Amino acid sequence: MAKRHNAQALLTFLPVMSSEITAPFSSPAGASIDHPLDWVQVLQWLQAKGVVDAAECARIRARCSTAHSTQHPLIRLASVGVTRLADGVTLDIEALTAFVAECTGLSYLRIDPLKVDVARVGDAMSVQYAQRHKVLPVKVSSSDIVVATAEPFITQWVGEVERQTRRTVRCVLANPQDIQRYTSEFFALANSVRSAQKSGGTSTAASFEQLVELGRNNKQLDANDTGVIRVVDWLWQYAFDQRASDIHLEPRREQGVIRFRIDGVLHSVYRMPMGVLNAMIARIKLLGRMDVVEKRRPLDGRIKTRNPRGEEIEMRLSTLPTAFGEKMVMRIFDPDNTIKQLDQLGFLPHDAQRWEALVQRPHGIILVTGPTGSGKTTTLYSTLKRVATEEVNVSTVEDPIEMIEPAFNQTQVQPLLDFGFTEGLRALMRQDPDIIMVGEIRDTATAEMAVQAALTGHLVFSTLHTNDAPSAVSRLMELGVPSYLLNATLLGVLAQRLVRVLCPLCKQPDAQLTPETLAEVMSPWKFSGSFKPYQPVGCEACRMTGYKGRMGLYELLVGSESLQQHINQSPSMDVLRRQAVQDGMRPLRLAGALRVAEGLTTLAEVMAATPPLR
Repeated sequence: MAKRHNAQALLTFLPVMSSEITAPFSSPAGASIDHPLDWVQVLQWLQAKGVVDAAECARIRARCSTAHSTQHPLIRLASVGVTRLADGVTLDIEALTAFVAECTGLSYLRIDPLKVDVARVGDAMSVQYAQRHKVLPVKVSSSDIVVATAEPFITQWVGEVERQTRRTVRCVLANPQDIQRYTSEFFALANSVRSAQKSGGTSTAASFEQLVELGRNNKQLDANDTGVIRVVDWLWQYAFDQRASDIHLEPRREQGVIRFRIDGVLHSVYRMPMGVLNAMIARIKLLGRMDVVEKRRPLDGRIKTRNPRGEEIEMRLSTLPTAFGEKMVMRIFDPDNTIKQLDQLGFLPHDAQRWEALVQRPHGIILVTGPTGSGKTTTLYSTLKRVATEEVNVSTVEDPIEMIEPAFNQTQVQPLLDFGFTEGLRALMRQDPDIIMVGEIRDTATAEMAVQAALTGHLVFSTLHTNDAPSAVSRLMELGVPSYLLNATLLGVLAQRLVRVLCPLCKQPDAQLTPETLAEVMSPWKFSGSFKPYQPVGCEACRMTGYKGRMGLYELLVGSESLQQHINQSPSMDVLRRQAVQDGMRPLRLAGALRVAEGLTTLAEVMAATPPLR
């Protein structure tokens, strides 16, 4: 299959001839200056460099000569399909663009919309000028402007831009489809930000000293302003395109900052005038049915929308008053990522079998532990989705409801109405449940109610914040749950972490990592089996990070008879941990080391995410 590139790939310059643009306007093969690129000329280059043979060249020529077309020659050649002679791969438009860049001496650029300073792009030239000459400024500095073009031989606009901006113009070759798309989007966004800023004036008083007065300030930009609506739509669109799990809107002293969390790492996306940022937050709060005026205390909300593919996506909203204004975080719950099979979550076969056996038990407590953002919600929802059949009643009490699932009966706690986890559990007991999911065991009352629910014949799922699985036992005992009740109800504890997965398109074997090094990390465990470690490289598909997506690492403690005997004796964590290992528990770092040996992640990722072996 041909490798197809994503149009939202990384903004990186790939020098093809040299590190500098040595002959940006030279005309190979006798092409004239200020002449549009011709598909015949590109086809001649392909044949001359041995990319296609004479038969393929004749086929393409016959297809393209049947009728006149106003399409760009690269778009036209990509539509008819150019089969590379060496490996039979069909070249897409990105590959053709890179080839033409090599032939013309220009650097090839793949536009990443998140790496473009859109505000400065709008200042370099007008949208009418950019559309007329089919160019797009992608980087503006004090001395030069980098302009993307798909016509390497049309250069009469260069002098005009240099005179008007008093900067040197550097041309790079980019996909004509991207240029057309982003020209309209970038300039529209810049205009929306400018119009929003003009409507709202300067930043609202957002210093720490004036924070309590924010709700009374009437100079704020209207949340229903057309410019604000467009900027919010742009924000969500690019967040979905970039596979972001969280969107951060953060106020600063001078400007607001927008950041995306992608594969667990935060990326700065855009700097926004504070007046526009405050209006964006107000707009999102309005859509999330939150109190727009209240800015002095944290608020929660949710929004359901659709991604560019038309799929429903839920977003959980959270605001927090900070020193410079109101901060908002939107957590994105993509159904494709939230509900997964066990093998997709990252379970090893050993742990998957044991977990499947646990969730089939008729009653008891099953806990999932881990820090915030470790994937506990995904694991619980995926598990509950598997057991939620027509024959059982699955009910949840959450704070807040992470994602609406039609197969569950979901209830959100409301502390202002004195309706917490304890009250929710007490109410669920009268709702004839079979399986109960409690969002989190935070206090003694909730722990006691969960134990009572398990004793009365219900299967209870919940989360707990501990570093590993054995620590959950001591945590419940600290909350006041007697050891005999723990032995009667606790089925198992699943601790988990998330690590980034190596990009399958660009990862390369890691010759520096040896089995001895991995064995030292796994000590006192012994390493055996296949050993094929890989290291990150970086490509357009993974945004030059070397990683794409995340997977879970798990350690599963099962409540065996031997473990129950130790619990009755109030043992130390070391005793419980040793007994759990004897019963089949594999520690988190061991699970990570096995994934390193399989070539799925790196040792650095595992060491950073998991606690040390004891």
